[in-house]
Amino acid sequence: MGNRGMEDLIPLVNKLQDAFSSIGQSCNLDLPQIAVVGGQSAGKSSVLENFVGRDFLPRGSGIVTRRPLILQLIFSKTEYAEFLHCKSKKFTDFDEVRQEIEAETERATGNNKGISPVPINLRVYSPHVLNLTLIDLPGITKVPVGDQPQDIEYQIKDMILQFITRESCLILAVTPANTDLANSDALKLSKEVDPQGLRTIGVITKLDLMDEGTDARDILENKLLPLRRGYIGVVNRSQKDIDGKKDIRAALAAERKFFLSHPAYRHVADRMGTPHLQKTLNQQLTNHIRETLPALRSKLQSQMLSLEKEVEEFKNFRPDDPTRKTKALLQMVQQLGVDFEKRIEGSGDQVDTLELSGGARINRIFHERFPFELVKMEFDEKDLRREISYAIKNIHGVRTGLFTPDMAFEAIVKKQVVKLKEPCLKCVDLVIQELINTVRQCTTKLAPYPRLREESERIVTTYVREREGKTKDQILLLIDIELSYINTNHEDFIGFANAQQRSTQLNKKRAVPNQVIRRGWLTINNISIMKGGSKEYWFVLTAESLSWYKDEEEKEKKYMLPLDNLKIRDVEKGFMSTKHIFGIFNTESRNVYKDLRQIELACDSQEDVDSWKASFLRAGVYPEKDQTENEDDMQENTFSMDPQLERQVETIRNLVDSYMGIINKTIRDLMPKTIMHLMINNAKEFIHSELLAYLYSSTDQNSLMEESADQAQRRDDMLRMYHALKEALNIIGDITTSTITTPVPPPVDDTWLQNSNSGHSPNMLRRPVSNIMPPSRPPAVRGPTPGPPLIPVPAGGSAYPPIPSRPGSAGPFPAANNDPFSAPPQIPSRPARIPPGVPPGVPSRRPPAAPNRPTIIRPAEPSLLD
Repeated sequence: MGNRGMEDLIPLVNKLQDAFSSIGQSCNLDLPQIAVVGGQSAGKSSVLENFVGRDFLPRGSGIVTRRPLILQLIFSKTEYAEFLHCKSKKFTDFDEVRQEIEAETERATGNNKGISPVPINLRVYSPHVLNLTLIDLPGITKVPVGDQPQDIEYQIKDMILQFITRESCLILAVTPANTDLANSDALKLSKEVDPQGLRTIGVITKLDLMDEGTDARDILENKLLPLRRGYIGVVNRSQKDIDGKKDIRAALAAERKFFLSHPAYRHVADRMGTPHLQKTLNQQLTNHIRETLPALRSKLQSQMLSLEKEVEEFKNFRPDDPTRKTKALLQMVQQLGVDFEKRIEGSGDQVDTLELSGGARINRIFHERFPFELVKMEFDEKDLRREISYAIKNIHGVRTGLFTPDMAFEAIVKKQVVKLKEPCLKCVDLVIQELINTVRQCTTKLAPYPRLREESERIVTTYVREREGKTKDQILLLIDIELSYINTNHEDFIGFANAQQRSTQLNKKRAVPNQVIRRGWLTINNISIMKGGSKEYWFVLTAESLSWYKDEEEKEKKYMLPLDNLKIRDVEKGFMSTKHIFGIFNTESRNVYKDLRQIELACDSQEDVDSWKASFLRAGVYPEKDQTENEDDMQENTFSMDPQLERQVETIRNLVDSYMGIINKTIRDLMPKTIMHLMINNAKEFIHSELLAYLYSSTDQNSLMEESADQAQRRDDMLRMYHALKEALNIIGDITTSTITTPVPPPVDDTWLQNSNSGHSPNMLRRPVSNIMPPSRPPAVRGPTPGPPLIPVPAGGSAYPPIPSRPGSAGPFPAANNDPFSAPPQIPSRPARIPPGVPPGVPSRRPPAAPNRPTIIRPAEPSLLD
């Protein structure tokens, strides 16, 4: 294996993966992809191979990589390769892998240099790799050859951009040393997708193939055409080496020897070569892992905190300990009583903010649903008057009565009081249902012991049903008590004299004028689609009118509807509707709003509908009566009374209305008290004091406290999860202390990448060539001295004899010291830089150019050896 840095990272990642696997979660490290971008035959595949440490990619001259190769490295105990297009076959010989890549390329592109954007997917399983994705991309080319399309350049660029645009992709911009770096398409493409230079590393290949006397020192020192992450030089195996089966280890040794022996690179040899490129990429992976750790740590810590309380309970847990079972039974029954009382009486802790429950729902039954049911039982005004007249006539018999009979009043009152039984019993049924639901909610904490939960629910529900019978008997007794004696001497009763003078208008049960009874959002459901469809408004209900506004600020009033002659009726909701609807209509068949005979108002829940109906009752808007047309209705139209009978009917009507008001007030007050006393409070007392005894008498303790299989599994999982979380947090702590984050290099002036297309760009890899200032170079800080004009050099090679690349006696041309140009002038394009270790003011001892050279002034650079 050629990548030692990756071998150091593998144990760290594997520890993390194992820790997360033990708690059944994904580590989600999402390690970056690594893509190589560059021109044709730039050495991209060789760079990628060196990173993996295996020899398995096709090689040759011209365009060899003609389809993208997505190489997924997967850590495994055994080493083999697998292609997506032939999953059933496992390759253990990497020469066969190369042959399969070549064959698959030709299947899609032909054997005449054609290209295809369809990638080849290869997975390599090995104990020497991290879970990474490497991408080998076709080289950028300008001129189509063979079967290649005319727009080959754009097709390849689009193909490359498709991969390197991802933020998690590290880009290796590969450029051969024997070409012009300023025209590097790889660097231009990288700049497009990574303008900050955070993901781009420059790789200079083929340093051993440069013309004699030239070097890439300025580039590799990141002085000329700088990149934020700089450049790394590598020397790959030649085609002769590959044909001769030279292995990667021998190639790495030869590369190391080249950098140490070359005079231009020996001072930066520790920052050159494939091992340093591997180290740089591995450090990027380490940085990524360390950046991911804080989020992973927070996730683990929050999970651990949520488990700690329950784990504390199970730390010394012994399932078969009878003492533990007795203690658990006592605690759970006690907790059931506390939870039941909290739900009924209300509590500040663990408040349900999503819906009403327990005591709040019972309160709504007492004060909204029950009053509404009472009002629904009231007589229709015309029916009541007709019944009173019949009662008066039947009491008088064949005689014509001169006085208003008391018995008619009693008969009508008793008939009205009897009708109260139905809503009262319905109220008890509603409260019973809520109590049983509350008990079921409270017993959810007994779920670990299914038998205990089942028995507790059964015993409490049975008791509540027993109390239901007693409560209903008491309610009926209250009604019978009211029937047994009509107390016309009640202080709130208006009496006979007042009844004669009182008009029906004054008798209407309305709240104080202009008193606001309710505000809230409602949807008018039956506005036609042509006029905007259903729409939500802010409604304000007062004692005299119903108004609606655009919003709750109540500035823009849409309409005000008087409440006179209005009634409520239920409306069935539509097939696709989720809202609950009720209607308001006028009893005199008039339009209620614009051209609508009825307004349909919609709420989100039935509870909201009941609440609004109760509010309308307080405003005197009553529900519609469910009755069909019959003979009585026909008689209603022909029925007439003489003035004396009419006065008697009016008097008894007022007396009945007054007395029923007293009865309703009494019943509405006594019903909640009776239900609370006989049912709810008794149920609370039963759970606190008697439930435990009933449980002991129903069955033995061992069967009651038998754990469910799910609970035992849950406890084991919880303890295992807790210890795994602790282990994972320790591993993360170890990784944090055992790895180092490399800071991001500071930004550099890389505007040369944008400007390199305009005008002439110098051949930056040829040191003895250019003395012209690059377009983006900052102003010189040394005093400017005139230099000779630029003499361009052909890209194919040097037009001049080679210049020695190192000064001093170690240089290959000692005779050059007698050159008259021993003190070369300072060039404006070079900023004042003094390398570390060189005292300020020490002059450079770089040898001048040979006397027979053309007059090209070389920039004076301080040497690291000085």
